[in-house]
Amino acid sequence: MSLVTISKLSVTFLGTKLFHDIGLQVEQADRIGLVGPNGSGKTTLLRLITGEISPEAGEIKTGRGIRIGYLPQDVRTALSGNVLQSVLDSIPGRVELRNRITQTEESLKDTQNQTDRARLAERLAELHQEMSHLEMHFPPHEAERILAGLGFAPDDFSRPASSLSEGWKMRLLLGSLLYQEPDLLLLDEPTNHLDIPSVHWLEQFLQTYNGALILVSHDRDFLNRQINRVISLELEGIRSYRGNYDFYLKARDEEKLALEAKARNREQRAKEAQRFIERFRYKASKARQAQSKIKLLKKMELVESFRPQKTIHFSFPPAPRSGREVVAIKEISKTFGQKTLYKDITRTVLRGERIAVIGPNGSGKTTLLRMVAGEIKPDSGEITLGRQVTMSYFAQHHLEMLDPRKTIIEEVSQIVPYEAIGSVRSVCGSFLFSGDDVNKSIGMLSGGEKARVALAKLLVKPENLMVMDEPTNHLDLISSEILTDALVDYTGTLIFVSHNQAFVNRLATKIWDIREEMVEEYPGSLDEYYDHLDRISKHLPLEPDKKQVLESPRRDKKSRKDQKRTEAETRRLMRSTLKPIQDKLTLVEKRITDLEQRKKDLEKLLSDPDIFTDKGKSAPLLNEYSEVREKIEELMARWEYGQDQLESARKNLGLE
Repeated sequence: MSLVTISKLSVTFLGTKLFHDIGLQVEQADRIGLVGPNGSGKTTLLRLITGEISPEAGEIKTGRGIRIGYLPQDVRTALSGNVLQSVLDSIPGRVELRNRITQTEESLKDTQNQTDRARLAERLAELHQEMSHLEMHFPPHEAERILAGLGFAPDDFSRPASSLSEGWKMRLLLGSLLYQEPDLLLLDEPTNHLDIPSVHWLEQFLQTYNGALILVSHDRDFLNRQINRVISLELEGIRSYRGNYDFYLKARDEEKLALEAKARNREQRAKEAQRFIERFRYKASKARQAQSKIKLLKKMELVESFRPQKTIHFSFPPAPRSGREVVAIKEISKTFGQKTLYKDITRTVLRGERIAVIGPNGSGKTTLLRMVAGEIKPDSGEITLGRQVTMSYFAQHHLEMLDPRKTIIEEVSQIVPYEAIGSVRSVCGSFLFSGDDVNKSIGMLSGGEKARVALAKLLVKPENLMVMDEPTNHLDLISSEILTDALVDYTGTLIFVSHNQAFVNRLATKIWDIREEMVEEYPGSLDEYYDHLDRISKHLPLEPDKKQVLESPRRDKKSRKDQKRTEAETRRLMRSTLKPIQDKLTLVEKRITDLEQRKKDLEKLLSDPDIFTDKGKSAPLLNEYSEVREKIEELMARWEYGQDQLESARKNLGLE
C-alpha cells in the first residue's frame, strides 16, 4: 500500500527550479534517507508531503486515514501547558475530548431534570470510555519514557513548555511526534538539538518504530542504521536507490562514470554533426542529410549533460609542532548560579590527541571548550597552554559574531591582514565562495554559508590546537564528510564537541564524559562510550579498564596484570551468570512488545461497529483478543520473575 504518491510535480523557489515533473511513491515499509546538498530542496519536499506548501504543477496523494508527523528544523508553533501535558495533548482529538468531558460534567451539575441528568450521565460514561480507550492506545507512562529518553528529568515534566529554550522545545516536539506513532514520520535533521546520549536513545527507538520514515540527517552513521532506501536530489533530477547511504554512494559512483561517458559520447556526436553541417549545408546533394543533422543537434542541445555537484574541498596544511603537553587543566571549578558544572577537575591533553567531549545538554561541554579557548575563566584553578601551542577556535556562537556588514572576503581577510588577496580567495573558493560570491555580505548568508565562512577563517590561518564546538551543524551530509576527511589528516591536536556519531567515531581517540561535576576518560571510540551508557542503564558496574578517574595513581606492571586478570575473571563470571537471564528477559520483552502491537491492531479492528454485523468475522477476533491479553499477562509475570532472578544474581555477585 502506498502511503504517499507524488506525480508530475514541479516547484520553483526564488527563481530556481527545484523539481520538474518528478514522481515518487512512499510505501508502508519504506525507511527513506533523503539526501542532497543544501539548497537542493530536501526541506521543501518534506513540506510538500505534509501539505504545508503546494506545488505549481502535479499532485500529491495521501492514502486514506494516513497520519503524517513532521519535525521541521525550527519551532514554528507556540507551545502551551506543561512539558508532559504538551506531549499527552498532541494526540489528535484528546484536548477536544477532555473539553467535552468537562462541559458534560458542568452541565450535569447544573441540570435538575432527572431525564436530562440520566442522559448526560450516560453521555459522560461514554466520553470517559472514549478517554480510557485513548489512554489504552497512548498511555501516559509511554510519554514519560520518551521524554526521559530525550533528556528530560522528571522535575521537567511539570515545567511550562513555553519556558524552554529553543533546543529543548525541539526535543519536546520530537517527543510529541514519537508518542503519536504516525504512519509516516518526516524528520528533518532530528539530531541537531540532541546530545550524544539522546542521539543514542533516539536511534534505538527508531529501530523499533513500525511506521514508514523519511529522514534528513548529516550524520552518516545515524542515517546508515535507520534506512533501507535513498532518495537523492541530483542535478539531473530525483533518483531512488535501494539500500543504505553507503550503498547509495557506491551505486552513485558507478552511475557517474556511466553518465560522464554518455556525456562525452554526446559531445563527440555533436561535434561531428556540427562539422558535417558546416561542410555540406549548401550542397544540394547533401541538403536532406544536413537538415537531419541540424535537427539531431537541436535535440541534443535540449539534453543537459551530466554536471557534478559542487562540494567544498580543502585540507589542513601540516600544523607546526607543539610541545608534548598541549593543555594542562589543574583543579578547575566552575559554577553558574546554583549549578556546579565542575569541581576540582584535573586533566591533561597531549600532542596529537583527538578528544571528543560528550555529555548531556547542560552538563558544561561548551563551557569547558570556552574555558580552554580563554573566552571565560574558571572560578578556581587554571588552564594553561603548553610550549609553542597556538589555537584555533570554532563555535556556534561565532556564527552570530560574524560582522553582517562585511563581505565574505573582508571577514576572512581580517584574520591574515598581510596575506595576499589571491591566497585568501583560494581558501574562500574551497568553501564554494568563488568569483563575485566573495563580495556577498555576511548578513545575506544562510546558516550553512555562515558555517563555511567560519571554517574558512580557520583554514586561512591553521594552528596546532583546534577547539571545535559542533562544527557540522548547518552543514549538509556531503560537506560534513569532507570536513571529517580533512580533520582525519590534520596533524595537530583536536578537542571537540559534536552530536554527529559518524564525526565522533572517525576522529576521537578518547572520550571525555562530563556529568555530575566530574570528567571521566574512555580511551577509544564512541562504541566503547555506548557500552558505558548501556552499563549505566542496566545498573552494571563500569569496567575499570574503560574508566579512568582523573587523578588515578600510576600502577606498576605487576599490579596492572593482576588487575586485568581479576577484571577478566569478573567479566567472565558476569557473562556466565547474568547474560542467560538477560537474554531470556530480552526475548520476553520482545514478545510482549509484539503482542501489545497485535492487541492495538485488534482493538482498532474491533472499534469498527460494522465488524459485529458478521459473527464469522467478529467471533475469531474477539477470541484472539482475549488470548492475546491472557498471554501478555502471563509474559509479564515471567518478566517480573526474571527481574527477581537478575536482582538476586547481582546481589550474589556483590554488584548491589
